Amino acid sequence: MDAPQLLNTHVKLLAFDFLTLKPIPHDSTSFSRKGTRLSRAETVGVVVSRDFKPNRFLKFDIDDSTGCIPCVLWLNRESSRHFSRRSPSHVRLISQMAADFASQVQIGVLARVRGRITSFRGNLQITVSDVVIERDPNSQILHWLDCLRLARNCYDKVAVPPKA
Repeated sequence: MDAPQLLNTHVKLLAFDFLTLKPIPHDSTSFSRKGTRLSRAETVGVVVSRDFKPNRFLKFDIDDSTGCIPCVLWLNRESSRHFSRRSPSHVRLISQMAADFASQVQIGVLARVRGRITSFRGNLQITVSDVVIERDPNSQILHWLDCLRLARNCYDKVAVPPKA
């Protein structure tokens, strides 16, 4: 029996669950949660730390009351060799969006963060693709409920192979 396929889905996770993810050997782009391969995550919480290096990165922690998830938002896309093959106008747009996200991420704000699950020096983190500052304080509670419901009804389900 195989676990459900959630590899390119932003899986809603609480910090206590996120921090238990295990790297998959020989695959640096995915992680395992109870046998299910994941590569992307979404979380909601309060920004409790902020380390800003202009034109390089913004590192910050999101606290959802079950733990803290480290996040990194790269701000060096225009000078990065990784993006050199992309259209310059596309890279400028991505860079501007990242700069806008960085200006919004301040200590004490409630933020929804989505991105790739990555590991740096053995520590899990989210490499941020987008940030939304939540105006409704109930959004964190709704995220918790979504996480619990999805874990029970989707993420923890084992797929049943079709009968021949």
